[in-house]
Amino acid sequence: MAKDSKWQDEYWLLLMQIYLQKPVGLKPMYSRQMVDLSLELHIAPERLFNRMCQIANLETPRIEHIWEVYGSNPRKLTRAVSLWREMKGFNNSEAFYDGVELNEGFERDFRPLEEDERFVPVMLILILDLYFRLTPQTMVAETPEIQELAKLMKLKSKDVAEVMEVFQYCDPYLNRRGVIFHPLLIPCQEIWRRYGNSDVDALASYAEQLKAYFK
Repeated sequence: MAKDSKWQDEYWLLLMQIYLQKPVGLKPMYSRQMVDLSLELHIAPERLFNRMCQIANLETPRIEHIWEVYGSNPRKLTRAVSLWREMKGFNNSEAFYDGVELNEGFERDFRPLEEDERFVPVMLILILDLYFRLTPQTMVAETPEIQELAKLMKLKSKDVAEVMEVFQYCDPYLNRRGVIFHPLLIPCQEIWRRYGNSDVDALASYAEQLKAYFK
């Protein structure tokens, strides 16, 4: 396996701590713990998940050694993780990154939108996935699928339906000629550009994985 220049040996401890959380084992790629660690380390969730698979399989002598030291001693692991974070300044991440310009990629999908802080882009991705499985007539707050998705994301059903209406103005097949002024229009257009013309099955698979973030 090629060496990852961003990876540090100490990161195994952070990842192992999540792995050992009950129920012990692999965690969903986009679970809240995995995404939070991804944002902390600026390493994409899928890359962390691949590393966690290495832990599950004890793929290298280094991982085997870490497992022998910490696998049956979670308190020792917690102390090691706490000490490392204190030394690296992660207890005050805003100060740690103050003045540093980060070239963020996946991170933006999990940051609140400036236009409406109730939403993060991954919410718009989930709404777009549902959009492709409904008709315009059913894109209303009373539709059970909309209510279910709103509950998952801790939003109101009318808010999800409102976003779907914005997506209708992004949809070239509907050819909406009117003008809409909505704070989420530009974010919705961006999500549409990324996923609106992609394979709907691939989008559905991705959206299903993203749901773990809200559970």
